[in-house]
Amino acid sequence: MIYAEDEALKFAENKTNDDFRNNRMLVLSIEKDIEIIGEAASEISFPTKERFDNTLWKDIVGMRNRLIHGYSDVDIRVIKQNTDNDIH
Repeated sequence: MIYAEDEALKFAENKTNDDFRNNRMLVLSIEKDIEIIGEAASEISFPTKERFDNTLWKDIVGMRNRLIHGYSDVDIRVIKQNTDNDIH
């Protein structure tokens, strides 16, 4: 999870909304990292999740599921917002 988080943040660093709109490879790379983060989050044990109870585990997994199963309806602005505000 940490590697994928770091990578997504590095890809998104200093990128604008226009960069996201015009660079499909950038968006797909970040989407893949978010999928990896979500998949890893789904496999974390309940006791570990309890220790980090301020983490929005269901939202992380839900984002992964949205990307995997609803890929044709993914809003690039949500991907940008996710890298700007949610991944850390």
